[in-house]
Amino acid sequence: MLKQFGLLKQFGSAGKTQDATDLLSDDLALVEQRVEPAKRIAHIVYKKLAGCLQSQQGLDAHRRMKKLPLMLLSISMAESLKDLDGDSPLRKVLEMTCFMQSFLAKTLADFEVRVEKEVLEPLNKLSEEDLAEVLKNKKQFAKLTTDWLNARSRSQTSTGPQAKQDGLREDMEEAWRRLENIKDQYSADLYHFASKEDDYARYFVRLLDLQAEYHKISLGFLERNISELRESCVQAGQQDCMDNSFEGKVFGRSLLSHILDSGEEIAVPIRHCVQMLLDRGLKEEGLFRVAAAASEVKKLKNSLDCGITDHNEFSSDPHAVAGALKSYLRELPEPLMTFDLYNDWFAAAGEKEESDRLEQLRVVLNKLPQENYNNLRYLMQFLARLAEHQAVNKMGPSNIAIVLGPNLLWPRPEGEDCLLDMASAYSVQVVTVIEPLVQHAGSLFPEEEDFHIREPLGSPDLSESLLQGMDSWMTFTHGTSLSAFSFTNGLSVSSLSLAANSDTATSPTPPSHSVSQESLQNQSPDQNQSPDQNQSPDQNQGPTPARAQTPEPSPNQSASLLRWPLRP
Repeated sequence: MLKQFGLLKQFGSAGKTQDATDLLSDDLALVEQRVEPAKRIAHIVYKKLAGCLQSQQGLDAHRRMKKLPLMLLSISMAESLKDLDGDSPLRKVLEMTCFMQSFLAKTLADFEVRVEKEVLEPLNKLSEEDLAEVLKNKKQFAKLTTDWLNARSRSQTSTGPQAKQDGLREDMEEAWRRLENIKDQYSADLYHFASKEDDYARYFVRLLDLQAEYHKISLGFLERNISELRESCVQAGQQDCMDNSFEGKVFGRSLLSHILDSGEEIAVPIRHCVQMLLDRGLKEEGLFRVAAAASEVKKLKNSLDCGITDHNEFSSDPHAVAGALKSYLRELPEPLMTFDLYNDWFAAAGEKEESDRLEQLRVVLNKLPQENYNNLRYLMQFLARLAEHQAVNKMGPSNIAIVLGPNLLWPRPEGEDCLLDMASAYSVQVVTVIEPLVQHAGSLFPEEEDFHIREPLGSPDLSESLLQGMDSWMTFTHGTSLSAFSFTNGLSVSSLSLAANSDTATSPTPPSHSVSQESLQNQSPDQNQSPDQNQSPDQNQGPTPARAQTPEPSPNQSASLLRWPLRP
């Protein structure tokens, strides 16, 4: 009884209020204020995070993967391959993309399983069980506090018989015992919450860790394999499908890049267009001046881009061929005669004496990069032949310079309006440079030019062996297998079998399929010559002026540029 009255004295001030918090210490009162917001946060985050999952909760990684949009995309890609022949670059890129999407689906499924187990389930337990029990005890504590205060008030205000007062006092003591029990239990809950609050905060840190790991695995896989796929596309002449910095495989690319990829000395559009014009265009009146049908020019450009050019089809319209050639020169990122030498050309052409003018033009020609010089020489020697027929075609050196000059030389752009005004602003000045190059092509470019078209070194392609190896690689890395693909003779896909192995953790990069630099060097140069070329090298070469040579690529750089997928 003395203990009970001592406790009543300790909490005597509680009679002034109905708030159970007054019976808690200041520290516990602060902790209590954080419980309900923590429960609300855990509940909201659980719902929103569960909504971010792309698969159904409760499934294992294998079953999740089959239902993910990425896996459905991979399956659709595989099923669509039957509509493409085996030589289609689109099919070969699509095959590898199909594999990569299936891996990304597997990675995503593993990530979502871990998020569910390590973040969602703990948050749900915290919200619906742990903190819910604490708040339930809080309500019980508040109720019993109210009951005790009411019993105490009745006992203190009773004026009835002694027996009644004793009964009210017993009710008050019983109410206190129940309050004391729940107070101890509730205080223990608050202490436990305070001790575990750091652990609850780590749920969110764990979420970020899992996201970082998932994105790191996905990004690393994509970077490694996109690099491999891009390299294969470049070697197959399909870099345009991976790089949006230019429109097409040939047009809009830098000259050096195209020369290195094609293995040719002369750019493909220049060589093909010149050959067609030599066949049927030398006596065409107004060549390069008369505009052709835009559709014909576009068709020829696209034909040159994809590497399939039938001379018989396009030679019948020399103006379309001339238009495509002008378009190629105009779309070069840097003019054939270069930005750096822009002022040098005009300074050389400004010499009063013809002998001095030609000498200075030779000096500037020697400053050109080797690939620019070779293509300019090829073009000028053709234009010199064209000018020989000026009595018929009305295209002498001056007229040629007027229509082609702005496509060969223009200043480095310095403003938005520069490109728009370029042709008209500089055409008169450019004529003074281009005209003597055409008129004196024989002396300025003494090397005898061979206008026959050479066959390319080969048509590098995505290897069938690479595609065959992808099946075993995908099975090893993440359990995905394509069992019914046929990679021989362009046979179509009949069916797709995809299986997932949830134990797979990481994905190594597929082996790089390439031939060595040594094997490329072993190819005979004679394999690259046209059957019509029976002259010896000594018969084809005249005196060559001294030139500033462009440094050759290093062996490592050359190997990188010339890596081709292995062929079966």
